[in-house]
Amino acid sequence: MFKQFTMELAGRTLQVDIGRVAAQANGAALMHYGDTVVLCTATASEKPRDGIDFFPLSVEYEEKLYAVGKIPGGFNKREGKASENAILTSRVIDRPMRPLFPKDYRNDVTLNNLVMSVDPECRPEIVAMIGSAIATSISDIPFDGPCATTQVGMIDGEFIVNPSQEQWKNGDLNLTVASTSEKVIMIEAGANEIPEAKMLEAIYMAHDINQKIIAFINEIVAEVGKQKHEYTSCAVPEELFAAIKEIVPPAAMEEAVFTDEKQVREENIRKITEQLEEAFAENEEWLAVLGEAIYQYQKKTVRKMILKDHKRPDGRAIDQIRPLAAEIDLIPRVHGSAMFTRGQTQICDVVTLAPLSEVQRIDGLDENEVNKRYMHHYNFPAYSVGETKPSRGPGRREIGHGALAERALIPVLPSEEEFPYAIRAVSETFESNGSTSMASTCASCMALMAAGVPIKKMVAGISCGLVTGDTDDDYIVLTDIQGLEDFFGDMDFKVTGTREGITAIQMDIKIHGLTRPIVEEAIARTREARLYIMDEVMSKAIAEPRKEVGKYAPKIIQIQIDPTKIGDVVGQRGKTINAIIEQTGVKIDITDDGAVSVCGTDKEMMDKAVEMIKIITTEFEEGQIFVGKVISIKEFGAFLEFAPGKEGMVHISKISKERINRVEDVLTLGDVVKVVCLGKDKMGRISFSIKDVPAEE
Repeated sequence: MFKQFTMELAGRTLQVDIGRVAAQANGAALMHYGDTVVLCTATASEKPRDGIDFFPLSVEYEEKLYAVGKIPGGFNKREGKASENAILTSRVIDRPMRPLFPKDYRNDVTLNNLVMSVDPECRPEIVAMIGSAIATSISDIPFDGPCATTQVGMIDGEFIVNPSQEQWKNGDLNLTVASTSEKVIMIEAGANEIPEAKMLEAIYMAHDINQKIIAFINEIVAEVGKQKHEYTSCAVPEELFAAIKEIVPPAAMEEAVFTDEKQVREENIRKITEQLEEAFAENEEWLAVLGEAIYQYQKKTVRKMILKDHKRPDGRAIDQIRPLAAEIDLIPRVHGSAMFTRGQTQICDVVTLAPLSEVQRIDGLDENEVNKRYMHHYNFPAYSVGETKPSRGPGRREIGHGALAERALIPVLPSEEEFPYAIRAVSETFESNGSTSMASTCASCMALMAAGVPIKKMVAGISCGLVTGDTDDDYIVLTDIQGLEDFFGDMDFKVTGTREGITAIQMDIKIHGLTRPIVEEAIARTREARLYIMDEVMSKAIAEPRKEVGKYAPKIIQIQIDPTKIGDVVGQRGKTINAIIEQTGVKIDITDDGAVSVCGTDKEMMDKAVEMIKIITTEFEEGQIFVGKVISIKEFGAFLEFAPGKEGMVHISKISKERINRVEDVLTLGDVVKVVCLGKDKMGRISFSIKDVPAEE
């Protein structure tokens, strides 16, 4: 027998089956929301993993195409690596839950979410987020939950709780908020320039709904929850801390970490580490956790100095941004480039433009998301942090950072009708010391303008940090956190936007939630900072988009043809369109409604291709003038090709005003001549005359 629990959530029934499937997992919940079904499981290893100083949590979100009645494309008819949506969903599940596990827990934990059925009215992502919290809460895995997650959309100014896939795609807000029973613990948002006050309203509406979900989860835990298991603590012994402080007093640690040069700080810590390793050479137990002990000593030192003395490691004021610099066009021959530098964080962004046929195709679970016109890719090489390791392609962090910058800029991009291009922005991290995703947003915005993309408004981004004390009122918010403040602080609150409003938010924290005053202050601080960045730095490098795309970017001419004529342009087996492409070197895209895009870099050849297409699709009328090439000579006349796949005939009597005996006396193969259309002959062929071409022509 299994237990079944239900609640009404946003006008639909959320059903949770416990004990029905996956009984060998530590915790399992079969989730139903409408016809969406997701199996959520939580499992943990029996023993801690040796030799690590972090909590090994893995979150998986598995999209099965059978859930929407599709067979995977390609040669290998099974799901491959996780999609970008799956990776981003995994990250959104991970971020609010990770802080709720014990800090000294080192057992491997995997949260797996298997999407088995998708109802377009009930997005599977939100079901997986709630299901992961339920599976973990009812398991025997130590967890200081539950937590709950709600999504909010907005259409015509009205908020929609847990919107459908279509509402999520077409609305002005994509907001995901996770909460504990007391505080907001995670925020993720994409928005169409939502004002700060409206965003706060949406965040706390979601937070209120989360409280109802948490009450529901608590009921489930009370009835079927397991007792949490004991575990081996990996906490650093207090006697080791005491011994370290004897050798390296707090004043010496402060001096080591408080510098604005990352390399100097790392060298100082390396010397301290060597000193302590030598001192504890005989104590293997202490040596095994010495790295973690030094890390925690640094953390306590930095947090104390910031919170009590308002002193930041690089000497900045609490609301001061690091030195900024911006420039454009540093990379030649690309379609657009820009570099943005903030302290020891430096991003170079390169924009590439291409015809719409180059949009990214998406084979996923959301029928509303079948392609992506704007692609933002973020790269984080080891040299950017002074390390050496081989590149293995983008990891989840890189994909997440790229998606955040992409989300930040989508609201200001021109429509396909205004700018018929596929757009790719690539952010190369040259140097990293905090908030490269926000530097990526600034660099990408400038690179788009430099490439001649007519974005509607400028977008900038900045990150705020947080250090908290023993009470909710004991905290300090930091503007523009560097790496050290991110590592040792409690929050990374990233906000991007225009002068009018917010376009994206990503909030990660390491504590059990934020109070409303902290959220409000962080949002206000980020607005103040992004306006400063736009006005004082970005606008001075490039104030508005260039009027035209660059010299090396493809140019696009768009025309509209009768959809019934598409076959004439394409020709049998593509013969006609391929002939146009071969003769002119352009690229041609035709949509089902007859919109034709001619793309190339040579304006003369593009015009020639457009002219050919117009000739092919024109209803031929008597009196029209054409230029044709002689492709065949017969006794009775000559055949001319006046456009790829389009031929007509000049009768021998219409070649010259004087009588001629043989066509070859006047015309030879390959001659290019001007002709006038006489209409169609008895056989339905287009008939031309050379001798009747008007003199003024």
